[in-house]
Amino acid sequence: MKLRCAILDDYQQVALTAADWSQMMDKVEVKSIERHIDQQDELVEQIADCEIVVIMRERTPFRADLLARLPRLKLLITTGMRNASVDMAAAAAQGITVCGTGGAGNATAELTWALILGLARNIVQEHNAIRSGGWQSTIGTDLYGKTLGVLGLGKLGSKIAKFGQAFGMDVMAWSQNLTQERADEAGVRLAASKEELLANSDFVSIHLVLSDRTRGLIRAEDLKRMRSTAYLINTSRAPIVDQAALAEALRSGWIAGAAVDVFEVEPLPQHDMYRSLPNLLATPHIGYVSQANYEAFYRDVVEDIEAYLSGSPVRTLV
Repeated sequence: MKLRCAILDDYQQVALTAADWSQMMDKVEVKSIERHIDQQDELVEQIADCEIVVIMRERTPFRADLLARLPRLKLLITTGMRNASVDMAAAAAQGITVCGTGGAGNATAELTWALILGLARNIVQEHNAIRSGGWQSTIGTDLYGKTLGVLGLGKLGSKIAKFGQAFGMDVMAWSQNLTQERADEAGVRLAASKEELLANSDFVSIHLVLSDRTRGLIRAEDLKRMRSTAYLINTSRAPIVDQAALAEALRSGWIAGAAVDVFEVEPLPQHDMYRSLPNLLATPHIGYVSQANYEAFYRDVVEDIEAYLSGSPVRTLV
C-alpha cells in the first residue's frame, strides 16, 4: 500500500513539476494543495490520512495542537533548513522526523534590491500613472552617494552591502553581535549602535533572524529617530518591526516610505491596513519565490522522502 503525501500551500501549482517525482510514485501517492488552509479543522480533514507532509517555509504553522491531531504523520519536510513555525519538541515527542532542504540562495537579496530601487524611483506610482494616461508625477531619489544602513551582516546582509557598494552607496552595518573585524571583512562601516545607524541612513534594510532579541527591535522611538527622507525595507520577518508603529510612521511622515515583503499574518487579510498605505511598497512574501529556489527546494524534498523511505533520513532538523 502506498504512503500518502500532501504538499501544502503550493500557490503557483509548481511543486510536482519543479522536480522529478516519478522515481517514487510506486511507493508514494502525492497530492498538491494550492490554496492556503487557515482553519485547523479543514486542514486536518485534508491531511489526516497522510504519513508525509511537505510545507513551504512558514506558510502553515505546525504547532503541538495540530501535530497531536495527525497521528499518522511520520515525516514532515520544510523547505529551508530552519522553520520557527514548527514545534520541534512536539514533533520529536510524537516520533515525527523533520527534514529540511537547501535553496538557491540569491532570491531574497535580489528582491530586496528591487524594493530599494522601487522605492527610490517611485516605480509603482509611475507605472500606475502610465496605466491611467498620466506622465511624470514624481522625482526619484538617487542611490549614489547615499547611506545604506544594513541591520544584520550575515549571508543576506552581506549581499545587500555589496549591492549598495556597487551603486556607489556608503554602507554601514549594525547588529547586536557584529564585530569590527566582520565589518572590515565586508568593507563597511560599523555603526556604534542601532540608534546611530537609524539616524544616519537614507535606506535601512533589515536582515536579522527573528528571535527574542530581535522581536520588536524597531519601535516607534526608533522610527522617529530616522530621517524624514529615509526609507525602511524589511524582507526578514515582520515582528522585528512594531507593525502599528510602522503604520503610524508612514501615515505621519516620520519617514518617507517603506517596503515590506513580510507580515505578521499571512496571507495578508483582505482589509489589513498594509493594503492601503500609500507610501508603502508591499509584496506578498515572495523573497524566496524564484525558479532556481523552487527547483532546489523540491529536488531536496524528493531526496528527503527517498532517504526516509530507505531508512536513512537526511537534512534532519532537531
